[in-house]
Amino acid sequence: QKPIISAAALDTCTSPTGTANSNNNQFPTMSRADSNYDHHISIFSPQGRLYQMEYAFKAANTTSGLTGVAVRGATSCVVVTQKKVPDRLMDPTSISSVFAITPTIGALTTGLPADARAVIQRARFEASDFAYKYGYPIPVAQLAKRIADIAQVYTQSASMRPLAVTTLLVGVDDGGVGPQVFKVDCAGHYLPFFGTASGTKEQEATNFLEKRVGDMKSYTPDETVRCAIMCLGSVLGSDFRGTEIEVAVVDGDEGRFGKLTEQEIEKHLEAIADSED
Repeated sequence: QKPIISAAALDTCTSPTGTANSNNNQFPTMSRADSNYDHHISIFSPQGRLYQMEYAFKAANTTSGLTGVAVRGATSCVVVTQKKVPDRLMDPTSISSVFAITPTIGALTTGLPADARAVIQRARFEASDFAYKYGYPIPVAQLAKRIADIAQVYTQSASMRPLAVTTLLVGVDDGGVGPQVFKVDCAGHYLPFFGTASGTKEQEATNFLEKRVGDMKSYTPDETVRCAIMCLGSVLGSDFRGTEIEVAVVDGDEGRFGKLTEQEIEKHLEAIADSED
């Protein structure tokens, strides 16, 4: 059986054996003796590593070229990411990395677009199936756990491959739980966050959010949106227009997930510019 991703191929796109990408060099270097252990997802190396999973993490972080940010405020959650149209002939409205799972839960994905579509489709099915069985909407934590469980199963068989996607889930649960942000990776980890990031500039964005985590619990919806936009702008080192980013919000007052229009994004960008003057 052919390997999912060969070690030689990964050298050209910054695998754990390469050094081209310093931002995501989070795995130790693979020794020559370990090179025979990256042919199947279910084979551990003598050092206890699963190289195919490391390659999947690398693909999830780098292939889309996007960075996603999620921030949790006092009553709302926000996700922000870049919007890149790969071909001028494409309809820009058809390109998106932000998806509605239910009317109250949304997701931002980074990684392989086709794998992201499969994850979103399965998440929508799981949410619908839960509501049908139990008669109430699925909580964000339960949906994150279910997506993570499915992702973990994909790491156990040589006949499968992990989906190279990192998913940021946001929503506002009933019952006093309030806004929720969950991050689910391709290995099946899932954890709640006050603020998190994924994609190419994940570490830089995380550093930015760590400096503001003490204030996030008191953020208004507008402050939450502007914090996420400033985080993305800071790590990318550029200013945005309303057409160049995607912003989606779940507001606790209404509990509905929705994307901001270009005009609404422009208002936030103007407010950020005025505050920096």
